[in-house]
Amino acid sequence: MLSEKTIQVVKSTLPLLAEAGPQVTEYFYDRMFSYNPELKNIFNMTHQKSGHQQFALFNALAAYAANIDNLEVLKSALARINHKHTSYHILPEHYSIVGGHLIATLKELLPEQFTPEVEYAWREAYALLADVCITEEMALYQKTKQAKGGWFGTRLFTITKKHVESDSITSFTLTPCDGKPVVSHLPGQYLGIKVHSKKTENTQIRQYSISQKSNGENYRISVKREGLVSNYLHSLDEGEHIEVYPPAGDFVLRESNCPVVFISAGVGQTPLLAMLQSLLDKQPSQPIHYLHACDNAAQYAFKDYLLSEVNTHQGLSCFTWFKEGAGADFTGLMDVALLTEKLPLSDGAFYICGPIAFMALIKQQLVNLGVAAERIHYEVFGPHQSL
Repeated sequence: MLSEKTIQVVKSTLPLLAEAGPQVTEYFYDRMFSYNPELKNIFNMTHQKSGHQQFALFNALAAYAANIDNLEVLKSALARINHKHTSYHILPEHYSIVGGHLIATLKELLPEQFTPEVEYAWREAYALLADVCITEEMALYQKTKQAKGGWFGTRLFTITKKHVESDSITSFTLTPCDGKPVVSHLPGQYLGIKVHSKKTENTQIRQYSISQKSNGENYRISVKREGLVSNYLHSLDEGEHIEVYPPAGDFVLRESNCPVVFISAGVGQTPLLAMLQSLLDKQPSQPIHYLHACDNAAQYAFKDYLLSEVNTHQGLSCFTWFKEGAGADFTGLMDVALLTEKLPLSDGAFYICGPIAFMALIKQQLVNLGVAAERIHYEVFGPHQSL
């Protein structure tokens, strides 16, 4: 536990962090990659170029400093970070490297304010945070490794099936090369995919949601053709191999008997499909509403599957929005209020996945319609942000 003095010293640096802004983390990453270029094989360098990772880390630092005496407030955020770290195969030794560069960054950017007393407090505070994260992440690694079909690190998988779902989304069925079972995943979790593209000098790791329920034999990911790694995956053929980290992620279907509403846009369908399949398998009579938005009919992935399930399950209803063109129930931006009389606004569980702007819009719509915030669950691709 941290002393009261350490807590107060760390909290006193909040104005310094606010004044310095995200340039602290930009300097930190530049410094770290200069001294430890091997970490470029772990970190998402696309997020580095866009500034998203720097922004996310700055927010995390500020949140930690503000709540250092009550880490329970950060429990859900830390759980999400821990899961994401396991999909990158972050290990205890990485924390000492990151911590060293963080302290050095603060000393170099704020030499007058970052006194020996402040440095000591931040070293203690970082050590506590690192210990919490390492403990949780090693527990996740151990649990997955010991489970039936589990493994640690990467495992070689074969692309046993490619299936075009829309003009931009293709599904890949991944089967382990060793022919052994795969560990069960919770509906909504993702895989870390490690690739070696000739178009970049660094190994690239990306996370892709598993778009089918757990079956113990294989996984399916459904990938939109955009970005370096996604385009690389689309170039691969059936029979080729990729390296895969075990399933991770805390955006998962929660057990309950209440009605469920899934709301997605674009490739945000992927984790919700696994949830939908699992729910239909275990609780086929449970009321389920599926709302989906995309640009047009050509971009509507999994249409045939959803229509088939609607025809099979009386409790399932599906509504679509297209920005343009015919073939959907509604045209334009999704407006949940159009379904007010159909949706379980008072007692339903709502799961949202899609672009950040879309999720922020839908969350606000739901709140305006009286849906309690604790019944709204969402997944942000990339560095986590609040809606």
